[in-house]
Amino acid sequence: MSWEIVFAPEQLLAFWNGLLTTLGLLLSSLGIGAIVAIACALALTSGPWFVQKLVGGFTYFVRGTPLLIQLYLIYYGLAQLDWIQQRWDEIWPWTHFKEPFFCALLAFTLNTAGYTAEMLAGAIRETNPGEVEAARAMGMGRWQIMHRIVLPSALRRTLPPYSNEAVMMLHSTSLASTVPALTDITAVASQIYSDYYLPFEAYLAAAAIYLCVTFALIGFFRLLETRFLAYLAPRKN
Repeated sequence: MSWEIVFAPEQLLAFWNGLLTTLGLLLSSLGIGAIVAIACALALTSGPWFVQKLVGGFTYFVRGTPLLIQLYLIYYGLAQLDWIQQRWDEIWPWTHFKEPFFCALLAFTLNTAGYTAEMLAGAIRETNPGEVEAARAMGMGRWQIMHRIVLPSALRRTLPPYSNEAVMMLHSTSLASTVPALTDITAVASQIYSDYYLPFEAYLAAAAIYLCVTFALIGFFRLLETRFLAYLAPRKN
C-alpha cells in the first residue's frame, strides 16, 4: 500500500476542502429542507385538498425516484435548458443555475424535504387527541393549537427517524461527485485514484472521514433526543 501519497500534505488539504464542501451541502440542505418540510407537512395535514394533492405528488416523486436521477434532472436538465441559460447571467434566481454547488444543493434540499415532510406529517396525525381537546377547552384556536401544541410535539417525536434521514443525507452527498467542478470527499478520493491508481487507499480514507462525521451526527442527535424526549423514556422503579 502507498499510504504516504494519501497522507501527503496536498492530499490532506484536498480531503479537508472536500470535507468542507460535503458539510456545506449537508448542513445547508438539512436547514433549508427542514423549513420546506414543515411547510409541506402543514399543507399535507391542514391545507386545502388541492394543495394536499400537489404536495403529496411532490413527496411521492421525491421518494419514488433515485436521488441521482433528481440531481441529473436539475444539473443536466433544468440548468441546461436554453431558456434558463439565456437568463442565468442577469435574472435571479436563474443566475444560480450556472453554479454546480447550487444545483446539487437544490437536489439534496428537495429530496430531504420530501422525506422529512412525510415523517412530520405522520407525527402530526398521530398527536394524542387528548392534547388537542385540552387545548380547545382552554379556548385556543386552530392555528394556536397547531403552533403551540401539535407542531412542537410532532417535531420532538420526529427526532429519531429524522436522525436516520440526516445520516442518509450525509451519505447521499457523495453523489455530488458526479457533478463536474464540485469537489467533495468522494470526488477527492476519485481524483487520487485517477492520478495514482490507489483505489483502496483513497476510498478507505474517504470512508474513514464519512464514518467520523456519521458518529458525530449520531452523537448530536442522541443528545437532542435525551433533551427533548426524556418524558417518553420508561420510568425507573
